[in-house]
Amino acid sequence: MSRPSISRRSLLAALGVTGAAAATGGLIRPFPASAAIPGPTSYSESWASVGQHPAAAEWFQDAKFGIYYHWGVFSVPAFANEWYPRNMYNNGSGENNHHKSVYGDPSVWPYHNFINGANDKAGRFVQFAPKLRSAGGNFDPNEWAQLFVDAGAKFAGPVAEHHDGFSMWNSQVNEWNSVAKGPRLDLLKLHTDAIRARGLKVLVAMHHAFNFTGFYQWAPQQSDASLRKLYGQLGTAAEEQLWYDKLREIIDQSQPDIIWQDFDLRRISEAQRLKFLAYYYNRAVAWDKEVVATYKDGLESGGAVFDYERGGPADLRTPYWLTDDSISSSSWCYTTGIGYYTLNQMLHSLIDRVSKNGNMVLNIAPMADGTIPSGQQTILRGIGDYLRRFGESVYSTRAWTTYGEGPTQMGGGSFTEPRAGTPQDIRFTRSKDNRVLYATILGWPGSSVNITTLSSSRINLSSLAGVQLLDTTAGSYVNLPTRTQDANGLRITLPSASAPFSAPAYVVKLTFNGTIPTPGGGPTTSAPVSVYANTGYDGGANLSVGSYTAAQLQSAGIGLRTISSVRVTAGHQLVGYANDNFSGTSWTFTGDNADLRNTGNNDAIASLRVTFNPATYQRIVNVTNGLALDSGGNVASGSPLKQWTWDSSANLQWQLVDLGTGYHRIVNRTNGMVVDGFGLTTNGAAAQQAAWNGGNSQQWQVTDQGNRRYRIANRATGLVLDGGGQVASGSTVKQWSWDGSTNLLWTITTA
Repeated sequence: MSRPSISRRSLLAALGVTGAAAATGGLIRPFPASAAIPGPTSYSESWASVGQHPAAAEWFQDAKFGIYYHWGVFSVPAFANEWYPRNMYNNGSGENNHHKSVYGDPSVWPYHNFINGANDKAGRFVQFAPKLRSAGGNFDPNEWAQLFVDAGAKFAGPVAEHHDGFSMWNSQVNEWNSVAKGPRLDLLKLHTDAIRARGLKVLVAMHHAFNFTGFYQWAPQQSDASLRKLYGQLGTAAEEQLWYDKLREIIDQSQPDIIWQDFDLRRISEAQRLKFLAYYYNRAVAWDKEVVATYKDGLESGGAVFDYERGGPADLRTPYWLTDDSISSSSWCYTTGIGYYTLNQMLHSLIDRVSKNGNMVLNIAPMADGTIPSGQQTILRGIGDYLRRFGESVYSTRAWTTYGEGPTQMGGGSFTEPRAGTPQDIRFTRSKDNRVLYATILGWPGSSVNITTLSSSRINLSSLAGVQLLDTTAGSYVNLPTRTQDANGLRITLPSASAPFSAPAYVVKLTFNGTIPTPGGGPTTSAPVSVYANTGYDGGANLSVGSYTAAQLQSAGIGLRTISSVRVTAGHQLVGYANDNFSGTSWTFTGDNADLRNTGNNDAIASLRVTFNPATYQRIVNVTNGLALDSGGNVASGSPLKQWTWDSSANLQWQLVDLGTGYHRIVNRTNGMVVDGFGLTTNGAAAQQAAWNGGNSQQWQVTDQGNRRYRIANRATGLVLDGGGQVASGSTVKQWSWDGSTNLLWTITTA
């Protein structure tokens, strides 16, 4: 799975990179495009430093599929979902009524009774206290780990702490932990030991930021100091320190390969976030491991991987990303009567996400006693069966220049339901050496398949050496010698009209003499920028708005200093730098250039930024209501932003000026004022406008969420611009916590 084990320091030294160059990762020409670039040998607590961390380790990009699980105290009531601890205190809610009926009023039967143990109203003793199989119980971490291997996962691990504040490890900073109470077991260690023993990478998921930022909104104020810790009532400074201390414990105790974190990190102080990242990355250097930190918010500049919840982009997205999805639509933890998605929904979604440059970690929901329900095991083993037979088209592959074709649209943001494809849907991946193209068909198409992306009008297939069908046994193939290419596509004759074997999807392998040619001379999506290893727009990758170090360009399939031609769509610009980390001589491109030899910088760009062209005015349109961001004209400072039907007025035109820090100022054409969050932290607060003063409340992070849809987040508060839904022209633009809704997404196009 991973490249040969050689220390970061040794590799740098062997290549003659020492001193300051070694400290920043160096600029190393000998690496092929498929190899990882070492990161710095030490990190400081600054965004400039942690941002140099290679976000998506090569082993992570090779792995594609992982498993984690919501299993804990909240599994005991087995009702509604994993937010039971929160909602049981919300008077009149379904959870509250259920709790009163089964256990008693929360005022006398609180959530921590599930930890300490207590009798319910029927006299049954209730407690989260799973027993090991060896002690006569149903919990066997080794059986779990073997199931993950059988499912084809390459990384796995537990939710070590959910929003409820209960730590599943031997914590010295939180007495509410699984060793001191409840199971009296170090559950995190049992899991990680079993997972590592089977050769998998270890993921540890932490959801604890929301514990004190809103989860126990309806719980009563506790008088006991220990209970205040459990219920997130210690006060901001103490809670933020506890947030960091818990992360430091799991780092030191588990040495996780991935630390996955849930939302609300934006509400943790910047100092604590930087402290965490620097500590984790520095420990990884000491361990000589390539590690991954993921985020939903708050770590955008920290060398981490963005995670979609239950979703993914509608198209290819760079840099490399992750989605966490669940085997059930109703709950992330086990509940009575839980339902499941189908095998095809889960597997086809995995294939789609891999084709779009992403990984998937799939959540399962074990029962409180440690039993994994048979329905979940069946789906996992079905995924594993497919990956065992056809895994060469998934593992260690990379996204091609286009993700696929067909009628079934998948993704489009967070909270999009997994969908099964049809025999008309095809998804592409390629080998890391870019010589093999895999076309995965999401169902048997009949006696032949026509791949329209490979039509003669779009791609030259003269270097195609062979076409094969991956057979039902791994490593075996059926030759497909009969094929014709015309303006409608590449038509390949298959062995029979009916499927020769049963599978959820079928893979055609196309092997080329040399590298795979690029369709249409370049990527088929209208990305803001596309860069190419060859002149004439050949051998390229699409790039979204953002900053790309040498390591991130390699993640996109672009080798160090190999860019020879560029395409830049209207309203954008590419700034290339001679050195890694955006230093040295720079070149700016605002349009296409088919041959950089003409400008003297062929094969010279080591890092780059893709930005909006600050000289171009843009219209910023809400995805839900189609209304454009509107200043209202020559208004007073502090006036609210509105939204209006697009009419080409200068009031609706904006410049997005990249500040070089990952943030933008957004300037109105009519009045010259900028969009300003005014430091307002309450959901629903109006976005305003004021003269530029350089403050954090006037700086906005513009993040591509896939399909050229952007979230626009305030640097001071983390809140994002919100259209408010289907509202009338003239309505105020608000600010809201990011939740994946299309109300919070905006398209940005030239005015």
